[in-house]
Amino acid sequence: MPERKGVFYDRLEVRSADDRDRSLLTALPGFLQQAIENADAVASQLDGIDPKAIDSFERLAELPIRRKNDLIEQQENSPPFAGLNGTPIERLAKVFVSPGPIFEPEGARSDYWRFARAMFAAGFRPGDLVHNTFAYHLTPAGSMAETGARALGCPVIPAGTGQTEKQLDVIARLGPVAYVGTPSFLKILLDRGREERKEVSSFKKALVSGEAFPPALAAELEQNFGISAYQCYATADAGLIAYESKAREGLIIDEDVIVEIVRPGTGDPVDPGEVGEVVVTVFNPDYPLIRFATGDLSLIMPGPSPCGRTNRRLKGWMGRADQTTKIKGMFVHPSQVAKVVASHASIGKTRLVVTRHDNLDVMTLECETTDGGDQLKSTIQTSLKTITGLNGEVKFLAPGALPNDGKVIDDQRPQS
Repeated sequence: MPERKGVFYDRLEVRSADDRDRSLLTALPGFLQQAIENADAVASQLDGIDPKAIDSFERLAELPIRRKNDLIEQQENSPPFAGLNGTPIERLAKVFVSPGPIFEPEGARSDYWRFARAMFAAGFRPGDLVHNTFAYHLTPAGSMAETGARALGCPVIPAGTGQTEKQLDVIARLGPVAYVGTPSFLKILLDRGREERKEVSSFKKALVSGEAFPPALAAELEQNFGISAYQCYATADAGLIAYESKAREGLIIDEDVIVEIVRPGTGDPVDPGEVGEVVVTVFNPDYPLIRFATGDLSLIMPGPSPCGRTNRRLKGWMGRADQTTKIKGMFVHPSQVAKVVASHASIGKTRLVVTRHDNLDVMTLECETTDGGDQLKSTIQTSLKTITGLNGEVKFLAPGALPNDGKVIDDQRPQS
């Protein structure tokens, strides 16, 4: 295990953007070929595609999307991993069960989920005793953190969730310097410890995930408890996707992941700086996820982090991309809105707004265009009816009028 003492986990974090892109694109065709040979679902996904031809991010963006929302049915039809595993189950280390249920594999290699990099950026160093409060039961979060800590050279208290009183006793006796878990449970431990006069001051650093982590809470932990806490973005399927550094300006994308931001309901990349769905390609031979749509919204921030790491940055979690909505008893999907847009070259960004008037659902397609007119409005209304099966209004807006928040369907109906 390499010694980790400097500011950066390794040299990969500070290589030039050109070097990083060249390295990823050089490795991509071989990875795709290996995945096709070893994972039946990938062979089906990339049927007829020559991996050697995928030599640019533009060519990668032409490959089919695989959606997390489809995994439940796919795994039911082809258990346990829907043919996505590149390593046979008998050679895996663990099998996890996330809500759905969705089954996820863990391979046997060190730091399988790549959490060590995020921990290092949060200030964890070899020898730090880590109090890991992520769940160990069935779901992978506990193992994600533990395998990362062990790869970094940190001993772990496998605390898991719950048993607050017992955890406070353990913290008081063992004095762990680092915490991993949700920010809300960290706050519970700290507040309860102070109330009951139990020693919790050993914590000096934390890596949190699984919930929103507002700047105000980060400041409170620093000022009131002396804890420097940073967040990371990970999923049970892909592992680490991005992580926060001491600059606290966005989340830096992991070195083994290609991240695209696409328009919800499609696989089409959005313009730079626009909010869209996070799609990842993870260089994981055990579970090769290629253009895997996470269902999360975010955007790519301009420029590198002030901390010196040079990879691209995500703004953070900005909502869910699956905005499927039932209107007049029928489901309308973002992909259907995208089909309407694709049918009319003269319209740009669009949003389907759903309201209720006189107890009736009303849907209005708001379209940015410089070429509005009655004829165009009529043809768009026809497309909307043909594709969704529902009548809707069309409203034209000037380019740039719609907010940059990733919404394709905006349900404004009262909730009660």
